[in-house]
Amino acid sequence: MSDSSLRGPAQTAVQQCMDLGANESCAVITDDERQAIGEALYGVAAETSDDAALVRYPPGDQHGEEPPAPVAAAMAGADVVLAPTTKSLSHTEARTAANEAGARVATLPGITDGVFLMGLDADYESIRAECERLVDQVEGADQIRVTTDLGTDITFEPGAREWLLDTGIVHEPGEMSNLPAGEIFVSPEDADGRFVVDGTMMPHGKLEGQTLEFEVEDGQVTHISDDEVRTDVEEAADEVGDAAYNLAELGIGANLAVEDLVGSVLLDEKAAGTVHIAIGDDHGIGGDTHAPIHLDGIITAPTVYADGEEVTLPRPE
Repeated sequence: MSDSSLRGPAQTAVQQCMDLGANESCAVITDDERQAIGEALYGVAAETSDDAALVRYPPGDQHGEEPPAPVAAAMAGADVVLAPTTKSLSHTEARTAANEAGARVATLPGITDGVFLMGLDADYESIRAECERLVDQVEGADQIRVTTDLGTDITFEPGAREWLLDTGIVHEPGEMSNLPAGEIFVSPEDADGRFVVDGTMMPHGKLEGQTLEFEVEDGQVTHISDDEVRTDVEEAADEVGDAAYNLAELGIGANLAVEDLVGSVLLDEKAAGTVHIAIGDDHGIGGDTHAPIHLDGIITAPTVYADGEEVTLPRPE
């Protein structure tokens, strides 16, 4: 894929999503496997600001792994940070520190050229409006229940934790979003029940005729049916113990431009009308659990209830 084909989505990211100003600094953080996207973003940023930098480092071993210290310093020292990386920087101390220093941050974990083209071909003001509509239905509810015909029946208690909006519009100091964007999410204080992932989940990608089953008690995952996912969580647990089994996130997709799952968690969790549930780290999204893992599983065709009232989910046009 030519670098020129990446220019359009790069302009959407830098101009509409981040609103980079001529007097602002911008750090594009990438790695050896995402260099083309990083260079496309840097090219657009450098046309706007004379204070733009491209920082590249070797890909990490797992999502949530801290980047090298010079990379973290570059993030904390910039007004705007764009991070197209193989492994996610979303749930890292480096990203949190950059936001706390006032940076506007967009992470693009696991981004590919195809996902970049598809996911950034959207009107992010419309996505923001859809996220706000969803939050109006769930905010303040004591319980959120999710069910599916495949056997999902799980109840979440957000408690005092706030629903957050991942709109892709990152115009205020300290704000953070994924790109592609389009979801609302919460790190619940408690959860109980069972969920069945039938969409996308690492390390498998898009599931074809396969489902992954999870049991949850008192906010902890107590059973994982899949050997590969279980191994990933067990390896994290060797480092941090029970924190690896934390029920970390409930999210609802709101990007109407994403009509089909493609096997990228970054894009598929934004698909309108889907739900995703994550295991592991939640300290960067309103929780208090630190873990070297954050695994999202996408669930298709859910029904969602807020204190017993069915939520009107977005549906692709």
